[in-house]
Formats: sequence, C-alpha cells, structure tokens
Amino acid sequence: MSLTYAGVVMLLTVALSAFWTQQDSGTTNELRGLSVVSPSVVWASGTHGTILRTTDGGAHWRADTVPGAAALDLRSIAATSATVAHAMSIADSGRVFRTTDGGRTWSVRFTGLRKGSFFDAIKFWDAKHGIAMSDPVDGRFLVITTSNGGDTWEETPVEGMPVALTGEGAFAASGSCLAVQGTRDAWFVTGGATVARVFHSGDRGKSWTVRDTPIRAGAASAGIFSADFRDRTHGIIVGGDYQRPELGGRNVALTADGGKHWTLADSAASPQAYESSVSFVPGTKGRTIVAVGLRGTDLSRDGGLTWTRTDSTGYNSVAFASSTAGYAVGPRGRVAKGAIPK
Repeated sequence: MSLTYAGVVMLLTVALSAFWTQQDSGTTNELRGLSVVSPSVVWASGTHGTILRTTDGGAHWRADTVPGAAALDLRSIAATSATVAHAMSIADSGRVFRTTDGGRTWSVRFTGLRKGSFFDAIKFWDAKHGIAMSDPVDGRFLVITTSNGGDTWEETPVEGMPVALTGEGAFAASGSCLAVQGTRDAWFVTGGATVARVFHSGDRGKSWTVRDTPIRAGAASAGIFSADFRDRTHGIIVGGDYQRPELGGRNVALTADGGKHWTLADSAASPQAYESSVSFVPGTKGRTIVAVGLRGTDLSRDGGLTWTRTDSTGYNSVAFASSTAGYAVGPRGRVAKGAIPK
C-alpha cells in the first residue's frame, strides 16, 4: 500500500497521540511530585497534602491526605519501595514526611526552621541515603542529607556551596530540579538570574561545583526546570520561561562529561514550548527521552537533538521505569501511563 506524505504524517500523529492513557487518580488536586519505583509501583504528591500510590501499574490508585498537611503543597516525593516514601512540602515551613507502611501512617522527620528557606525537591540514592535542597539562605543554597533512611536530616557544610547569584533559585515545578545518580552524584539546576546554572556534587552533597549553561535565562520566570542523568556523565536539562510557555528554543541542553560542559540543542529542532520535567527512557541506550510541560509532551529518539510533539495535554512531571511503563502527572489530578510508540 502506498501512502502520500500527508498520510504518513497523519498515521504518525495518530500513533503518537496514543502515547498516554489517562488513569483515574481519585483526586482533582494539582500533582507535581512523582516517584516511579518500578513498572508497577508509583507514588505521586500534590496540593492539600495529597499522596497517591499504585502497586498495580496504575490500574488502581489510592489517594490520601497526609495528616497535618492539608494546607501544604507536597511538590516532591521520593519513594524507595512500595512501603517507604518521603514527601516534602515547599516554602519556608518546608517539612519532610515519611511513611514506612505504604502511606497508612506518616511522621514528620524534618521541619525547615531557617528564615528564607524554600525547599524545592527531595531524592534518594538508595534506601538509606537521601538529599533535599532549598533556595538560597544567606546567599547560598541550603542542602540537607540523611544517611539513616530519612530518620534524621543534617545541613551540609555551607563552605562547600558556591555563592548564589542575585535572584537565583530553583523551580519547584516538578520535583525534578534535583537529580541523583549512582551512589554519590547529585545535581540541581537553577534559574531566575542572568544565567541558568547547574550545581554538581560527587560526595553526597558535602561539596559543590557550579557551571553556567546556555538555557534561556534573564527573567525571574526563566531558567532550568528539570534535569535527568542516565549515568554519571550523560545528562539533559530542560526549561524555558513559564510565564511565556509558547517560547521555543534555548530550552534543552546536553552534557557528556557530568555537567562540566553543556551543549544547546538546535533551537529549530528543540521543543517549541517551556518544559517542566524530563526523563530518559530506560533500555533505549539514552536515545529516547520524554519531556513534558503545560503545553504537552515532546519525544526525542536521538538523544535530545530533535523532538516531536506527541500531544497538547498539560503535565507537570514525567518519569519512566521502562519503555512500556512511563508515568506523568499534572493539573486537576491528572495521571497518565505511557509506552513509547514502536
């Protein structure tokens, strides 16, 4: 059967539009936190202390409110199993809540007391070692870590953190402004200043270096919003300007040396919109990447060099366990599961 060019485009569009399948989350609250433990075990979090969990790949989601957190926005969540997860609220009263029984009970393991702190994201390398970060306090980003499974948290040495730029901060849009890899590497990404930067630690947050990037910057609403690393050297950052989400170009950059240098994707081939979250797809040797934002989902099959828009449904966060088990969450309790089209 022969197809015209228009027919090929139509078939490709139909295939890509089926990328996500909407699921019933049981809530209408905005969701930003997302932690994919395995193809079947996924946690999510959001406004009004909302926590979601599935253990059957999204066939059923359980929606709960963390006790004492109904007035809090849980922008980030880090789960290490079907039973253990840490959820973090933003702002200067940032708290870390922990459950060890699948969300039936929660305890407060950390409360931010530093004036001016604004916690943005939390991640775990393994079941014992975790990290969370806040916008600058007294001119430097604030980082806390745990080595006992989240039971207690300690601030890392201020001497190990470079000085923040005027107006610089991290964006708590998806809980993915902080990324970890392996057993010791961590990165966090920034915006709001004259240049968007990437901070890196190779010793679980004790000391940091920082590098400039070519991502769009120069406004309080512009910069890097998300980072992901497939190993300790190959990574991607995405962003833009959330107040001008239609702007394309200067919103994707790649590194092959752990973040020392960043190469901007060609503006004409990059997503033509602001992106709030990005994820490498496991099992694709780093070639398949998915990015989401409020204007839709974008897919790259060549390691982030070129991108195709798959749909126009807005999401805040995305993460993959495999090429057939990806998840995205967003406004009004939106949850979806996706498989990479063949």
